[in-house]
Formats: sequence, C-alpha cells, structure tokens
Amino acid sequence: MIFGKILYISDNIAHVENISKDTITADLMNIHVIFEDNDQRILGEVVELNAEEIKIRFLGEYVNNRYVNGVIRKPLLSSTLRIINSEELLELVGTLSNKSFTLGSSATYKGFSICPNINDLFSNHLAIFGNSGSGKSCGVSRIIQNIFSNPKTVTYNANMFFFDAYGEYKNAFGSLNKINPSYNYKFITTNPTEETDYLLKIPVNLLTLDDIALLLQANSHSQLPILERSIKYAKIFSSDSEEVVKYKNHLIAKALIAILFSNSTTSYKKNEIFKVIEVCHTKEFDFDSTIPGLGYTRSFSECFEIDSNGNFGESVLITEYILKHIDESIVEMPVPEKAFYTLRDLANALEFTLISEGFQGNQMMYNEAMILQVRLNTIIGGNVNNYFDGSKYTSTEDFVAELCQKENARAQIVNINLEDIDDAYAKVIVKIISKILFDYAKGLEKRASIPFHLFLEEAHRYIQQDTDTFLLGYNIFDRIAKEGRKYGVLLDIISQRPVEISDTVIAQCSNFLIFKMTHPKDIKYIEEMLPNISADVIEKMKVLQPGNCVAFGGAFKIPMICKLQMPDPMPYSTNCNVSACWEEEPNSNSPTSSEPVANNYETEGVPTSNLEEQMSNANSISEEVPINNNEQTNNEDFDPMAGL
Repeated sequence: MIFGKILYISDNIAHVENISKDTITADLMNIHVIFEDNDQRILGEVVELNAEEIKIRFLGEYVNNRYVNGVIRKPLLSSTLRIINSEELLELVGTLSNKSFTLGSSATYKGFSICPNINDLFSNHLAIFGNSGSGKSCGVSRIIQNIFSNPKTVTYNANMFFFDAYGEYKNAFGSLNKINPSYNYKFITTNPTEETDYLLKIPVNLLTLDDIALLLQANSHSQLPILERSIKYAKIFSSDSEEVVKYKNHLIAKALIAILFSNSTTSYKKNEIFKVIEVCHTKEFDFDSTIPGLGYTRSFSECFEIDSNGNFGESVLITEYILKHIDESIVEMPVPEKAFYTLRDLANALEFTLISEGFQGNQMMYNEAMILQVRLNTIIGGNVNNYFDGSKYTSTEDFVAELCQKENARAQIVNINLEDIDDAYAKVIVKIISKILFDYAKGLEKRASIPFHLFLEEAHRYIQQDTDTFLLGYNIFDRIAKEGRKYGVLLDIISQRPVEISDTVIAQCSNFLIFKMTHPKDIKYIEEMLPNISADVIEKMKVLQPGNCVAFGGAFKIPMICKLQMPDPMPYSTNCNVSACWEEEPNSNSPTSSEPVANNYETEGVPTSNLEEQMSNANSISEEVPINNNEQTNNEDFDPMAGL
C-alpha cells in the first residue's frame, strides 16, 4: 500500500498520508489517482510528495464512465484511493479510430498513445509555441504525417495551406502521394528551382482596396479615396468598348481643360498635359492624334509647340478639339464586371487620378499620394511584381480551385514558400491569400462545407499588432480568429515568440501544443492570455525535452505531456552540422556532403512497454496493459499498484 487515509482537504488539494517509506513513491509524481466512494469517482494528479504525505490536486470526475472536467463535490475523507486503471486512462488519452489520430505517446504512461478527436482539435484554432530547437517544425510535420497515415480513415478532402517562411516543409510532405496515390502535395514558391514547383501568382483583379492599401503600406485615411479612384480607373480603362472609350475621352478632356485654364506657366502646362497623355490615352487623345483645322491639320503634340510669345501656337484649335469630347451628360460609369489590369495599369491610373482630380492643389494630399506612387513603382520595378498576374480575369472560385489543384488532381497540402520575399511584402501576401480564402468560405452556400486550415510558420511575422484596424477597421487574422471557425477557416499558428502575436488571435485559440519555452516574457504572456492554465503546466513547459510538448485545450481531457515521434521524412529544420563542415576537405565540391544534426528526440515507434513496467518498483503484474492504438479492450482487473 502507498496511500493511507486522507488527512485533510484544502482548496483543490487532498493531503494524503504516505504509508510507504519505499523509494517507490518517487514514481508517483504526476501519476493520476482515483478517489472512490459508493457513487463518485474523482480524478486527481500527484503534484507533491514527501516521506509523510502526498498532495493530490483534483482535476475532474467520471460520470457514467465519461470524464468531466471540474469537481463540484469534494471526495469524502473516507474515500479509498487507487492508481488510475487502463479503462479510465483510455478515456483520458483516447483511442485510434476514423475520428481520431495518433498525436504521440504519453510521456507519463508508457505504452499509451494520445489520440485526440480530429474535430475537437482541428475544428478550432490551434496554437503551437516553443523555443527555437524545441521541435516545433518536426512536431508539426509528424502530426500531419500521422493524420494522412491513419489506416482507419482517408483525408482526401483536406485543404491545408502552409505559409512557410523558410521552405522547411517541402521535404516532409513532398512524398505525400506515397502514403496514398489520391494524396498530393503542391509547392508554390517565389523562387521555383524544380519542375514540380509552381511560381506564386495572385490575380491583380482579386485585390480589393484594402489589399492595395496594405500592399502600398498606406497609413492615412486620406490615401484611401485616391486608391479607390485609381482602382476604378484601372478597371474602366482596361476595356476598349465604345462606351468606355467615350467615357475615357471625357475624363481626359476634363483633365486637359483644367490644366489649360490653370494659372501655371505654359511650359508647366505642356508637361502636365503630356503626362496625362502618356499615362492615359485613346485614339482621339494621343501624341500622334490628328487635330483638324480650317484647311490644315496638326498632330496633338504639334498643337502644344510654344511660340515666341510663350503661348501655345494652336491654343484655339486644341481647346476647341478638347471641348468637343466633354459630355456633361455623362455620369459615373459602372466598373466592368470582369475587368482585369496589371500593377503597371494601376500605376498609370494613379498618375491620372492625381492629375485629373486636381490633387496638385492640395499639397498635403498630393504628397501622400506621391508616397503611394513611389511605393507602387518600387514594387513594379522589383521582384514582387512577378507574383501578381494581371494578364487575365480570374474569379475567386477559379483562383481557389487552381490553388488546390496539381496536374488535374486535388492537392490536400499546399505549401506556399515565401523565403525570398521581404517580411513586409510576405506579410501582405499571406494576408491577401488568407482573406481570399476567408471570403470564399463565407460565400459558400452551405456554411463550413469546405474547411481550410491555415498553418502559419513563424506566425509572429504575420499576425502582429498592426495598424490595419486603424486604417481599414479590421485585421484579417483577428477577423478569422473571431469568425473563421463558423465558416470553416481555421488558424494553426506556429511561433517561438507568442508575445509578438496579436492577443486577439491567441485569445481565440482553443487548443495548445507548447514545446519547451524559457523566455520569461513569453511565459508570462501565456499565463496572462490563458487564465485557465495551471502553474503546473507552466512549470512543465520550462523543462521539456526536445520533441515533447504540453497538450491542453478543448481537444484534451486533461493537460498531457506528449512525446512525438520524429517525422519521416524530416523537414528542413535541423541544426547545421558544424563539426562536419569544419572537417570537410578544402577542395570538396559538395557543399551538401555534411549531414544536418537531427533534433535529439526519439526516432523509434511509440513505446510498447506497459504501465506496470513504468511502475516496476511497485510490484510485478503479469497482465499486460492494452495499447490504445488498437481497439479498446475491457480489462476490469487492471491495477498497476495491486500488489502494494
């Protein structure tokens, strides 16, 4: 025997007499105990022990053989105490089925796997935190591999998007179709290096005003009307229908007349007029357009030659020509339904907006607009322009379908690699794609019929306390965190710095896998953000070995320490093999000859030793504990401490 009588109960702790002076009591730490009387079974966990007494914290209660968190009525002082049996333990850790999967093995109970329900874990937002090197990337890879390798179910309709900051997951998921020919993995990147890689392309016509504002790093509300007008002009000017040409001529003519009758110098007027024609022109308004006079003709550009008096030589002719194209009956023209345009078209439309809307007269607004113009031209002149496609019209439905398709087959995992993009643009691209998926899901006739899981590696790069809410009225990740669950858009955030992540997003997460964390600010932040987290869980996550995590939340009956297997294949997240690099021969032409150093956690399968082996100092029990990877078996006589 180990447990004597209950000495007293204080708050949520039972102080129990320790009647064993053997070293066996050391094996009891974190073991679960049942307080049992005639009509009640209360679950507790050993949290402290010494030679005189054992402290056991109450966790929950078994009602009709189902575990329920929380204790309404404390156990009687006369209750009997025993170690949890296999049936009760299986109720806590779960069993493998078509509705669950193997997360990893229990670090407390050898031979038992932790098998959370898929719905409980993945129909809510999930947060995965841990220091660099704690095993996050390997853990995530193993989890996804386990889901797709589950022999009891086929995950054909999964839609998992990995926003990968460093291209880590390509190796881990590249062989997905070897598990099942129906499974496919798609690698979208900013820098394709293999035939199977896809270049990242986002249709420009899908960008909303909010997206453009974020892309150009707008920081003032006064910039939004300018951008809105520019987007409208870019869409209208993309069409060459007779109606559009007439409207375009009307706008150009009004802009030219405003310049002609301004108080500016003649040379300045000429420059501004030519700038309008350069960025926005038609057959009627072009440098070579023919301007008919009385018995002679002039080209458009010739009409603006400055004479010796400093005036336009054909001012009367050109003024009459321009006025003919102004139609005051024209009202605002609707935007064409399937308009498409390039970022260069948008830049031209922005230039035209600045001139035609008279922003030059407002120096402050003009300066703010010029900032947007400079940023847009910087994008157009750089690599980021390659990732936006304005060559054709693409609907949201077609874009989402194309994202999830690989060679006419469905891709269950879509890996979007952003390692070659500056953080500022990478964040915007992730927001744009996430917003497109969210809007698509909201528009589905049957709500939440197509779930999307957004895995954000290094989430602190994207989910931040940004100025989006001030500028646009919302942040897309905050919105997904608050509303995405009911539409089937779920966030799976992976980060080593939770303190840098939006607290709104973390507050909406229902499940947590926390690997080793030691930074005091991160630990304090987690404590403050998650009021239900116990001090014991906090202490556990400080000393975890690589590859071990504390799993808690709605998908877990109680907080558990889970030991994950190493993924097979591995992601590109291992440490540099410094010693091998140092020993490499000077003339070696093989920069990849040295193998990376793997994280030092278990590479074998789930341990198969039973609970009695873990408690070997207690007393040997011949009966074997059932492994919960298989169907649950009845073992009413199981008692790991029966001989004490």
